[in-house]
Amino acid sequence: MFKSLLPTVLGAVGILAIVTAPAGAADEIEAKLQVCSACHGQNGQPISAIIPIIWGQQQSFLVKQLHDYKSKDRVNAIMLPFAEGIDQKDIRKVAAYFADKTWPARHAADPAPAAPDGIAICKACHQQNFEGGAPAPRLAGQSYEFLLSSMNSFANDDRTNNLDMPKLMKALTASQREAIARYLSAL
Repeated sequence: MFKSLLPTVLGAVGILAIVTAPAGAADEIEAKLQVCSACHGQNGQPISAIIPIIWGQQQSFLVKQLHDYKSKDRVNAIMLPFAEGIDQKDIRKVAAYFADKTWPARHAADPAPAAPDGIAICKACHQQNFEGGAPAPRLAGQSYEFLLSSMNSFANDDRTNNLDMPKLMKALTASQREAIARYLSAL
């Protein structure tokens, strides 16, 4: 009798292992990423305006940034040890985890100002509503401070992990970058 139940028991154990493995892996990734909420926020709202929203961000962009931090192609003293702690094989899982989150809801704000001079070039990669698309990140709704800092970092060659952005940001005046950052943050 035991011999006739053995295949059924083994089959049930195998199915159980397959069904529970993804949840366990997801739980493991989530547990490892709790440290991210210390800066990027528990509900997707960063603790500071200079920290980007990563919840609901484009997955391909998150993969690239994590890779760039890990390889030191993008330098940030705070992000480096965290990126180094992520196994290369887990970078896509981490990016998918945050990309699958919902972009944090914003409080009703004043209507966005008129589109500023120079913003048209941004639509080519960041899409019509600046919500991003492979490979460009979402800009709409990021903070003014973060956007302006990023744009100025590209313009000043402090950030070079994108071949097009330094050239594009240098073509804009400082006041154009400020106006674009203000506009995008209001979306």
